[in-house]
Amino acid sequence: MEWASQLCENRGLGSKMTDSKYFTTTKKGEIFELKAELNSDKKEKKKEAVKKVIASMTVGKDVSALFPDVVNCMQTDNLELKKLVYLYLMNYAKSQPDMAIMAVNTFVKLVEDQGFLDTLKDLISDSNPMVVANAVAALSEIAESHPNSNLLDLNPQTINKLLTALNECTEWGQIFILDCLANYTPRDDRESQSICERVTPRLSHANSAVVLSAVKVLMKFMEMLPKDLDYYGTLLKKLAPPLVTLLSAEPELQYVALRNINLIVQKRPEILKHEMKVFFVKYNDPIYVKLEKLDIMIRLASQANIAQVLAELKEYATEVDVDFVRKAVRAIGRCAIKVEQSAERCVSTLLDLIQTKVNYVVQEAIVVIKDIFRKYPNKYESVIATLCENLDSLDEPEARAAMIWIVGEYAERIDNADELLESFLEGFHDESTQVQLQLLTAIVKLFLKKPTETQELVQQVLSLATQDSDNPDLRDRGYIYWRLLSTDPVAAKEVVLAEKPLISEETDLIEPTLLEELICHIGTLASVYHKPPSAFVEGSRGVQHKRLHARAGSGESAENTDVGQTGPSEAPSAVIPSQGDLLGDLLNLDLAPPTTTIPSVQPTMQMGAMDLLGGGLDGLLGGDLGGSPSMGAGLGVAPAAMPATLGGAPAVGGGLGDLFDLGGGVGMPSGSYVSPKTVWLPAMKAKGLEISGTFARRSGVIQMDLSLTNKAMSVMVDFAIQFNKNSFGLAPAGPLQILTPLSPNQTIDVSLPLSTVGPIMKMEPLNNLQFTHRQIHVHATQELNATFENTQRDRGNCQYPLSLLFVEDGKMDRQVFLATWKDIPSENESQFQIKDIHLNSDAATNKLQGINIFTIAKRTVEGQDMLYQSVKLTNGIWVLAELRMQTVNPNYMLSVKCRAPEVSQFVYQCYELVLRN
Repeated sequence: MEWASQLCENRGLGSKMTDSKYFTTTKKGEIFELKAELNSDKKEKKKEAVKKVIASMTVGKDVSALFPDVVNCMQTDNLELKKLVYLYLMNYAKSQPDMAIMAVNTFVKLVEDQGFLDTLKDLISDSNPMVVANAVAALSEIAESHPNSNLLDLNPQTINKLLTALNECTEWGQIFILDCLANYTPRDDRESQSICERVTPRLSHANSAVVLSAVKVLMKFMEMLPKDLDYYGTLLKKLAPPLVTLLSAEPELQYVALRNINLIVQKRPEILKHEMKVFFVKYNDPIYVKLEKLDIMIRLASQANIAQVLAELKEYATEVDVDFVRKAVRAIGRCAIKVEQSAERCVSTLLDLIQTKVNYVVQEAIVVIKDIFRKYPNKYESVIATLCENLDSLDEPEARAAMIWIVGEYAERIDNADELLESFLEGFHDESTQVQLQLLTAIVKLFLKKPTETQELVQQVLSLATQDSDNPDLRDRGYIYWRLLSTDPVAAKEVVLAEKPLISEETDLIEPTLLEELICHIGTLASVYHKPPSAFVEGSRGVQHKRLHARAGSGESAENTDVGQTGPSEAPSAVIPSQGDLLGDLLNLDLAPPTTTIPSVQPTMQMGAMDLLGGGLDGLLGGDLGGSPSMGAGLGVAPAAMPATLGGAPAVGGGLGDLFDLGGGVGMPSGSYVSPKTVWLPAMKAKGLEISGTFARRSGVIQMDLSLTNKAMSVMVDFAIQFNKNSFGLAPAGPLQILTPLSPNQTIDVSLPLSTVGPIMKMEPLNNLQFTHRQIHVHATQELNATFENTQRDRGNCQYPLSLLFVEDGKMDRQVFLATWKDIPSENESQFQIKDIHLNSDAATNKLQGINIFTIAKRTVEGQDMLYQSVKLTNGIWVLAELRMQTVNPNYMLSVKCRAPEVSQFVYQCYELVLRN
């Protein structure tokens, strides 16, 4: 009887006893009567009818047939009647959702007409703190679903009211207000400091959610404060105690706190640099807490505390939890790479752990020692002998591959290197691909260092890799080594034994742009997953990225201002990315083919006064490969499994240039995607002429591909086409080349070249094109030689893909890309989701290059490939993009930045069209 009680409440105390009459009627045909009353012009009669409907509904009668009539009653100023209608809607919304959808438009209209949003905005100024908090919560929720609505128009006066309410409302109200404050951009550092001072007391709150929300606000507003300001140092000190306090809660809360602290430490390690001990692992910590603490310990490790950290890690390596022990051993290696002064102590600690002979400890130690060798080459090779003693105990692929790499890299210092590698070769086909690839490379290195002693060994591994293996990666690498060794041994030595770049000290840091966004989401699921909300929240298309505020007087802003004075083509080449800037580091990757000249093969090439291959591989290849006479017997004919293109040696001087052109342009885009033709002008609108078409860009020329079909009874001649003004000045570059008459039921295909020098007018949508087509109908009279002509003009309409306007010189210089990306305001960045795409990054790159979307750089972070790309339009507009993809997730994330943000949506459409086809 819940509905009955609600009904009585709506009538008021004085009339409760009279409402029972609504439950006593048993008349037949009541539905028809109620329908008539609901549509009455008299408000009282209408209200009485709604009460009868709800009474019938309460006692179980089906009154759903009255749904439209009841909904119409909603449009009234009578509050009591509105509440009665809402009761009816709530009941049938559950049982008949399809009918409830009919009421949505009415609700929206009521909200707009009666200014509910304006009322909510006014409530922010209410004297009751709880009212303010709930108004902020409601507006924030609405703003999330409408990111461009600007419902929360924050200004200093509003912020002051929110800060006043912050001190007096409940803990959940405080969270709503703090989250709202985090979206505000202060005018200057003084306002930023003032807000921080008033938010700081929330750090001592008992509710951890309030603490994290306060931390989020302070982390964002600290960006506006000069680092030499006294208050900046005071604020850093105040942030540490509340974060430490969070670690005394139950394990689940500890884990959430640790995931947030991990982000904070990556952004500002100075906050917790003196709090290392609180991250030491306790014996009763769950494994997920232990691993998270371990990660933060490494991030906080420095020369000042490394001895303390190493002692702790060595203790962890003796625990019983295998996963935790492995992580601890790897952490020691990370310390060695991060803190150079501690490297020797770390290596000594790892050797002590190897002496324990615990199998999984030994294997992890060898893996991390390989990384230490990469960071400090030719410094700790004295430990190799100890590593070789444990060769037989290695059974994990990663450890075996690491050991093989060490033997191959330092083969000249290991007397029995050939025997060690040969022992791995015995079970070659039983090894994992990782080990096979490493073994192939290590033996080729050994051969280049000790050619006279290892000819049979290299012959054996090349045969196993190319003839007996069905793994394409292994076969391809084998053929490349084979070709290098057979044609240009000097080039082979320069490639295989090239000096390797030092590995990064921090390979697992979150890239800066993502880190900034995650800092803006501290205290939410995003900060626990370490993923932006768009990665795990459905319906996130068009979401704007959140970014930290930049201080107006900072160097970055000044740099951006300078860059903004020049277009992309004129940007200064001396833009140097700051250290640790992922984008800057990323753009230093060279994706272009190598420009260094490979030494040509000389007629009397020697290596140590001997023929490098010396005929030792003749039997392996079984004949003459066609190498130059100076190569002696050399590598002969390629085996049957080898591609035909490998059958002959390159011309002298071809070197690696020919090697990587074996497939005649393999991997190059095969041309841009062209959409199928669609009908632009149906025959019924054009007196019998049907026009279908599509657009294409071929060799830099825009083409309009047309099909003209005569569905009239008369012959058509003398065709012409004219374009209206449009957004990008598209216009015919010449007349339609149709030289023969178009007979009834005949179709003619023709391509019309277009230019972009026509008159310009912004269209809606931007890519809309209106055209006028003219043809002449020729009608035969009864006399065969007599005709008369009728000129027909018809207007058509179509939309072209923006990729038509992507020019071939749209590959931006890497440094200019970096400067332009920073210079374009963050509000000009839009994010889109491209769903259900099953392509890897290379396939996507090739497809996109087909429509002149050029990849500037590629980076892989935590299993996610990120492509940084540029596009240039015919009118000189540059578009920058970041495309993120994961092999396990078919949904791509596309971020687009442009000084003309209205083109972003159409660029996204081009991405989606090409990647899907």
